[in-house]
Amino acid sequence: MKVIRVKNQEEGAQMAFTLLKEKIAAGAKTLGLATGSTPLAFYQKIADSDLDFSEMRSINLDEYLGLAADNPQSYHYFMEKNVFIHKPFKESFLPDGRAEDIDAEISRYNRLLEQYPIDFQILGLGQNGHIGFNEPGTSFDSQTHLVDLTQETIQANARFFADQSEVPHQALSMGIASIMSAKTLVLMAYGQQKAEAAAKMINGPVTEELPASILQRHADAFVILDEVAASLL
Repeated sequence: MKVIRVKNQEEGAQMAFTLLKEKIAAGAKTLGLATGSTPLAFYQKIADSDLDFSEMRSINLDEYLGLAADNPQSYHYFMEKNVFIHKPFKESFLPDGRAEDIDAEISRYNRLLEQYPIDFQILGLGQNGHIGFNEPGTSFDSQTHLVDLTQETIQANARFFADQSEVPHQALSMGIASIMSAKTLVLMAYGQQKAEAAAKMINGPVTEELPASILQRHADAFVILDEVAASLL
């Protein structure tokens, strides 16, 4: 795990973008993408760039259960608005939050990850140390699965909804083993609210009670932290 300290989110986005360009130049073909406020500046760098993704694939980490792709709070919608409208990929895959058969959808996604191994995976960090929607206690051996979101995660995501009651309580997420199979991991975390989780992720024991701690065991993982997120290191 390589820890990279930056001044702010803008500088962190530039660092992640530089890493992306290096990995594409080295042959990366499949990108693992994340949603939320953390990667927004990174996605803006992509949108403003001359990079061509028309022969590449993207696979997203997760999606809320029950939200249609055209719902403004869905991760399908987020990706279309912030990435795909600017830089279309050859193929882009996200979990189907409205799938009638959840078990079949989970199997489909796991097959996709086997068919198209991820070369470069973007991650955020939950305040409780989750990655994707893998909450504390999730097995390190987990693949794509249905997640019951913790109240802490629901509250953290409520800022994106008109009312907390509208936040879904379940999601489909790549598992921790799925994430760890990517060749390169780039985790970004910004702000004081991420400082405790970042310190435990980097300096604490590797434990399923802090899912992100597993990054200590990855051969090519980068952790990009701004000054306040790194303040407890």
